[in-house]
Amino acid sequence: MREIIKLIDVVKIYKIGSESVYAVNGVSLNVSEGEFLCIMGASGSGKTTLLSLIGCLDRPTSGKVILDGIDTNKLSERELADVRREKLGFIFQQYHLIPTLTAFENVELPMLLKGVPKLERKRKIMKLLEIMGIAEAADRKPSELSGGMQQRVAIARALANDPEILLCDEPTGNLDTKSGEVVMRLIKEQNERGVTVVLVTHDPEIAKYAEKVVRIKDGKIIAEGLEAIY
Repeated sequence: MREIIKLIDVVKIYKIGSESVYAVNGVSLNVSEGEFLCIMGASGSGKTTLLSLIGCLDRPTSGKVILDGIDTNKLSERELADVRREKLGFIFQQYHLIPTLTAFENVELPMLLKGVPKLERKRKIMKLLEIMGIAEAADRKPSELSGGMQQRVAIARALANDPEILLCDEPTGNLDTKSGEVVMRLIKEQNERGVTVVLVTHDPEIAKYAEKVVRIKDGKIIAEGLEAIY
């Protein structure tokens, strides 16, 4: 099975005054196509920074982030935007839905940016909302939806352009237990359909959905496998 994500000695340093803070410190990691990887760690451990580097939202200070054989260090900002649009889907803890748009329009947005024809957009959006169990909410705005429903809209939006990789940053962090379980089942179903999933969490119960787990502390991987969960 091909490697779809490869990190080689990745370092990310932030300057705070005269001090250098290592948010990620020498991480090497491989993720195969179709794998479900969970990155665990406490707040401030560097896990979200690591996810941002994998998602081409930030560049490493040193080391390499290789996505599907592409060395992202060699790409321009425009080319990185193309990679994000074509290969990646993002799910965030805070949902990041546009409040003035309906659920339908929020899911439609990445498809508009990609230039998908109108009829194809409508067909696909309604199918995604049906899969998420929220087709009846297509015309509602985020303020009219529960947290769990908002996150399901965010998942539908992340899947709109058929990403190869789904990146999830504490996707259940703002949800009650029942809504969190629904969201995780939906993410797991996408993985079972062949989508590669990289998920960041601090919750051992969420980590159990993954087939591969690593724990990060002070920007370094300190454990892998079952021992990384607890």
